[in-house]
Amino acid sequence: MEISTLAMYHCLAFVWYFFVAYSITHVKAEERPSEVFLYGGQWKYLTVLNLFLQAVFYGVSFLADVLRLIKKLRCAKCIISSRDLLFSVLAFPVSTFVCTSFWTLYSYNRELVYPKSLDGVIPLWLNHAMHTAVLPLALLEILALPHRYPAKKKGLILLGFVAFLYISWVLWIYSVTGEWVYPLFALFSPPGLAAFFAGSLAIIVAFYNFGEFLNRMIWGQSKFS
Repeated sequence: MEISTLAMYHCLAFVWYFFVAYSITHVKAEERPSEVFLYGGQWKYLTVLNLFLQAVFYGVSFLADVLRLIKKLRCAKCIISSRDLLFSVLAFPVSTFVCTSFWTLYSYNRELVYPKSLDGVIPLWLNHAMHTAVLPLALLEILALPHRYPAKKKGLILLGFVAFLYISWVLWIYSVTGEWVYPLFALFSPPGLAAFFAGSLAIIVAFYNFGEFLNRMIWGQSKFS
């Protein structure tokens, strides 16, 4: 894509994610089911955190495009490095994980991840914006331009650290409230839950490797913007 086209695309994606994040964080308090949005608010849900992650990523991408357009190449180089790190380590694997894990569990038993009581609060379009559209947009980003991936060890350490932080946040919420972020977790014994978290981490690492594979297959090893 031309830089001007990329800038327009990244600007629109940023506005979209900002709008979706704004919409979910402004669900009226009196309409919320009693079992949802308590301690930690929306910030305990990976889906909501991912919306803000995507908004930050596309904002950084738009800034990189603008700097390239105005020929501020030294500044652009630093921003591009941040953009690629955000996309490779977090934006692509987390979006892919959110979409595939949500709809897999939803198909099995929606009450485990998205109680039916939410249907009267969160519109259908917003549900799909949070859980469906994130994957095709992540794939479109790979098709739009190449991204430089970090060394495998560095990338996986960063991804693992972020996963550890989120799991710690989930466990902290349970220690304070006695309630799990997702009803699914209540089905497991402590060893079973540890195995579930380990399996989830393995899946998100697989998505990291998949993103790197797609990037290499489409763009090769040497072409970066």
